Amino acid sequence: MAESDQITQVLQAIGRSEDGAAAELLPLVYGELRGLAAAWMARESFAQTLQPTALVHEAWLRLVADKDRTWQNRAHFFGAAAEAMRRILIENARRRSRLKHGGGQARLDIEDLELAETPPDDYILVINEALEHLEAEDAGLARIVVLKFFGGLTTQEVAENLQLSERTADRQWAYAKAWLFRYIKAQR
Repeated sequence: MAESDQITQVLQAIGRSEDGAAAELLPLVYGELRGLAAAWMARESFAQTLQPTALVHEAWLRLVADKDRTWQNRAHFFGAAAEAMRRILIENARRRSRLKHGGGQARLDIEDLELAETPPDDYILVINEALEHLEAEDAGLARIVVLKFFGGLTTQEVAENLQLSERTADRQWAYAKAWLFRYIKAQR
């Protein structure tokens, strides 16, 4: 049996609340989740204290704690995992940003301060802000961004997950990237 089919069967068992099904899933998906987390962590700054293993474990805990554990297939599960990792990275970036910017202490007004590019720690926050605005405008496009950008899914997997044609998913991904680029550029 192909690994993808085995994952789908275990996901269906989880949906039926079978005992031990979640324990069977982790060994099947751990390597792929770890690779996804490592890819994300490579984009983060060197000051990042969160390790890929910790990101995978935190995402896993959130996934199994979620009451709605009805994943239809491998792509759907990895989409949920990508969303969990995205939320963890955003929370971590916000925490670091708060600490970096004084953590609630009184600020000094410094005039004529020239800001260079966005610091690497704030990169994920900029993308998330743009993604939130896109989601308000078109939730479907935002979901494609989460699956592709945060989830690392292929266009084919995104199309399967969202029940779109591959061509439509590809076209919407291109539009979403352009929309995010324009939004981020307008905010600078």
